[in-house]
Parts: sequence; structure tokens; C-alpha cells
Amino acid sequence: MQEKFNNHIFQNFPFLMKSRFFIAVSGGIDSMVLVHLFQKIGFQFAILHCNFQLRGKESDADMEFVQNYADKFDIPWSIGHFDTKAYAKEMKVSTQVAARELRYDWFDEQLIEKEFDYVLTAHHADDSLETFMINLSRGTGLDGLLGIPKLNETIVRPMLIFTRDEIEMYAKESSILWREDSSNATDNYLRNKIRHHLAPVLKDINPNFLDAFQNTIQYLQQAKSMIDDAAGLVFKEVCKEKKDEYHFDIDKLKQLDNPNAYLHYWLQNFGFKAWEDIYNLIDAQSGKQVFSETHVLLKDRKMLILSLKNKVRSASFLLHKLDLQVNFPLKFEFCNVNDISETDSNTIFVDENKIEFPLVLRKWEDGDFFYPFGMEGKKKLSKYFKDEKMSLIDKSNTWLLCSENQIVWVVGKRQDNRFIRTEKTTLLLQIKFT
Repeated sequence: MQEKFNNHIFQNFPFLMKSRFFIAVSGGIDSMVLVHLFQKIGFQFAILHCNFQLRGKESDADMEFVQNYADKFDIPWSIGHFDTKAYAKEMKVSTQVAARELRYDWFDEQLIEKEFDYVLTAHHADDSLETFMINLSRGTGLDGLLGIPKLNETIVRPMLIFTRDEIEMYAKESSILWREDSSNATDNYLRNKIRHHLAPVLKDINPNFLDAFQNTIQYLQQAKSMIDDAAGLVFKEVCKEKKDEYHFDIDKLKQLDNPNAYLHYWLQNFGFKAWEDIYNLIDAQSGKQVFSETHVLLKDRKMLILSLKNKVRSASFLLHKLDLQVNFPLKFEFCNVNDISETDSNTIFVDENKIEFPLVLRKWEDGDFFYPFGMEGKKKLSKYFKDEKMSLIDKSNTWLLCSENQIVWVVGKRQDNRFIRTEKTTLLLQIKFT
């Protein structure tokens, strides 16, 4: 097993030789074997241990076991203590989900604090099978059928090529000590039910079932890679990126054999859950929206527009005369100049004697009007938006710079005639939106 492991590391994880990494060690057989294998190679690493305080003295004994082992071999270690049940209650999640969230959040913190590159876990082939069956039992797409990934950003799982039986045999042959988790013997969790009752049946049907399963996972991963490539090519044809938005052409979407599948693929990482509502947007009235916690998908004429939610829509901000530079919620620079230089949509010049400080930066409201530069008379902002063919998202993202109750500038779009320089101007102010 050691030789197989060595070849696996050097062929598939060569970056570990020049990296600083932790090994997550529970004290159980899997993680203790992983530590032993890396000690045999001669790699330097540190240990992370999570005490979830779920089994009283047994949890503390696991922690002491890991600490003693690390101290014996001069391996640096860090311990995370978690009130897992309190967290699960507060977040309204299961104990297992709470432990997983706490564990990986802490791993991220340790990587940053200690300036390490990776955390290695001891997940093996049986774990991957159990994850596959859990996802299958709950209903899942292709991603849920790929098992446990061997590399996921900063998490590395180098033991997936080994079965639980192989690990146990190696541990006994190498006289490796480990701690048994008593909760693993119960059927309190779905994973344990699959481990104790379903997996043995599958292995009885086919003694080489795990080998066949790993081959299947490899085929599914290859299929996923082809899907990624194809979806990326179609994305370039259907979607255009505009500033912080994605614009999906509805006519082109309808030409696809399965537009819903593509929409799900492209949008699944933006927190959406109401998939039927999203699919119905294609034929919905203009202005219909679907929200996630972070994003909004808008039907606007012949486009579906994906953008971030506007978190400061109703807020207003005061810009004082002494503020030569403003950084939030937008970046502005103010300076007095002698003459008007070359202008662009992000720069205006105003007669400073015509404005009153503090200026107000706010979003537009129904009834707002202004006197567009270069035009005669006043115009309702809603009519201006319509003439400019601005989408709902464009309108919601538009800011107004106001003097008292009068619009000085529809920021980045049009200045107001009432504040421009005239022959009587003695103090010229340049306002730049950066």
C-alpha cells in the first residue's frame, strides 16, 4: 500500500512536495493511516483536529490521543473546539451538517492564519460510494453522482484510491494505533445505514463492486468534462457580459434543444432554488423577476438579465464640501478647475455657486424629473429611462446626485442643464465618477 500511495502522490499531487499542508486527523483509523503514510515518505506537515464535543469524555479522549501522537513525533498541531449542538440549533441544520460547516470554516481560518496551502483529509473509496448513494437517494444531478472530488480548491483527498478494507489491513500490518468512534456503530445517520446495510449487499452481489464503482465515477467525470466544454461554448453564443451583469438572449435560448438544462447549469451557483419560476421566465411578461439571496434574474424584453441584488437601493448619502474624494457607495472626486477639459460620461462640470452642499446621492423615485443637458425643457426620469431603453436592473442601479431637491446629474448618464457653466460662472467645479 505504501508503494501505491507514494506513486499516487508523486503522479497526481506533485504540488504537495513544495506546499505547506495540514492533515485533518480525527484519531480514527483512516486519518491515522494517512499520517503514517506521509511520515514514511518523509513529508513535513501539521495536524488539525476538531473536537465537536458530541460524545463527552470520548471526544476529549480522541483529542488527547491526537495531541499525544503529534507531540511524540514533533508534529505541529492545532485543535478546534466547537459547540456543535448549539450551532445546529441556531442554524436549524442537522448535527452532521453543523459539524461539516464548522469543520471546513475552521480549516479555511487555519489556512489563512498559518499561511498554509492545503488541508488533506482521509476520505476513501467507501466514503465516496456512501456519498454517491446519499445523493442518489435524495435526488441529484450529475454533480451529485461524481462521488467525492480528489481536489477541491484547498481540500485534498489522496486516499480515494483505497478501500476501507485495504486501510484496515495496512493499519494492522503496520501496528498503527487508532481510536474507534462509537457513533459509527449506530444507525443514527443515513451514512451509517448505507455503510452497514446497503453497501454490504452491493459488495455481496459483486465482490469487485468498489472497483466497478470507481470506474463508473471516472466515466461520469469524463462526461462532466465534456458537458462543461459544450456548455461553455453555448454560453458564449447565448450570453453576453455587460459590466456586472449577464444578458441571456431569449431567442437563442429557445433554439436550444433543452434550454432549461442549460439555464440550470449556468445559474446553479448563484443560489437560485425556484427553478420552475426561472424556466417560466423565458415566456413571462417583461419585468418578471426571480430572486436568490444574492442575485436577481430579470425578464427584460428579449433578454434574461442576471445581476447582483442592489443592497443600497433605498439609501441616501450626504457628500460634504470638504469631501474631496468619496469612496462609498460610489467613488467620486471633486476639484475646482479653471476651464472645462475634455468630458466623458463619467465627468461633469458645474457652476459651484448654483449648488448647495451637502449634495445628496440617492436612487431615483417615482415623480423625479430633470432638465437634460442638450435638450429643451424638463423630462420625467421614468420617460428618460424609457427613451434610453434601460432595463429594470439598469434603472435600479442608477444613482442621482442632487442639490437640495434638484437633480444635478443622473450619474454616468446625463447632466442637468440648470447647473452648467455660464458666462457669469466664477467658480467651476469638476465632479468625476471614478
